[in-house]
Amino acid sequence: MPAALVLLLAAACALSVANVYYAQPLLDAIGREFGLDDAAVGIVVTVTQLGCAIALLFVVPLGDLLDRRRLMLAQLGLLVLALAAVAWSANTPWLLAGMLALGLLGTAMTQGLLALSAALAAPSERGRVVGAAQGGVVIGLLLARTLAGGLADLWGWRAVYVVSAGLSALLALVLARWLPRRRLPQAGLRYGALLRSVFTLLAEERVLRVRGVIALLMFAAFSAFWTALVLPLSAPPHSLSHTAVGAFGLVGVVGVLMAARAGRLADAGHGQRTTAAGLALLCLAWVPIAFLDQSLWLLAFGVLALDLALQALHVTNQAMIFSISAQAHSRLVAGYMMFYAVGSGLGSIAATAVYARTGWLGVCALGAGISVAALLFWAVTLPRGAGAASPVAGRARI
Repeated sequence: MPAALVLLLAAACALSVANVYYAQPLLDAIGREFGLDDAAVGIVVTVTQLGCAIALLFVVPLGDLLDRRRLMLAQLGLLVLALAAVAWSANTPWLLAGMLALGLLGTAMTQGLLALSAALAAPSERGRVVGAAQGGVVIGLLLARTLAGGLADLWGWRAVYVVSAGLSALLALVLARWLPRRRLPQAGLRYGALLRSVFTLLAEERVLRVRGVIALLMFAAFSAFWTALVLPLSAPPHSLSHTAVGAFGLVGVVGVLMAARAGRLADAGHGQRTTAAGLALLCLAWVPIAFLDQSLWLLAFGVLALDLALQALHVTNQAMIFSISAQAHSRLVAGYMMFYAVGSGLGSIAATAVYARTGWLGVCALGAGISVAALLFWAVTLPRGAGAASPVAGRARI
């Protein structure tokens, strides 16, 4: 695949996924304006994740049925409207409806682009190309928090969504000009059968189920951390600005390098070894994170470890599931990311509730417990003799 196309897909992934995560460093400001306390404001992130789940169930599988280029351009147009709705929301129901739409459209775009990356790549380079696109997702996550924090300090939280609407409109023009017009393998199913086949894949493909549960647990831990982080950092004694809180996301930029490296290891058949290392690092990351009140440097080190672990695991999971069937890339990513949406939503609502009762150490205990559960689950489900396991784990039989 041409390097310029890989770069375009990664940039599009970054701009798309950022819309799902802008709200995380803004929760305190949003809560103050709409009268939501620390325990209730997590519903903003949870509703966004509900939109993600709806997209994965009903929209992302369409990539195996319709022209992906036209589908993405239509979704981008709707995304601009959703961003405008959030920017001018007048009450809590309007805000939540807009966040639901952002979760739906941002997720549909991001996962559609990842599936397209896998479809356009040759099998021997699929892990590398998906790793590069996932690197774009990492950058989007980091820029979302940093850009949101900086714009909120300058012009208020609503400005974040106005700027994003402009960037999304610009992205639509670029994709319309440069995205390849290429016929890709399609499922040849009606819409209802297409949606049912997602669950057929889940029932028949063990690798999809196992990697999905690992994704659910690791994203629950990740979302618990980022959802709750703004609460202690914006309160005394730290009293950090939104810009400073968002800047912690930049520590995870090394995760982009890990995403690319993990993709190459998966191409070489070392997916299980990468998984073991990633899960161990995920568990250990909570130790320095727990010292937030004593040292922000230790917190930054913990953020680095958390992001490295997440990217290694996520790219490895995707490389494994994309090897199942070329005609089912969109449905495979939809089935896999449904676990992600559930985990992220549960992690967000649990983190704010736990923080309101037990503070930051309670959130760390929650995240560490989820991370250990993920490690134990992987160990129990590891195939016999799977040292350097091949990423291929069966063919989709649909």
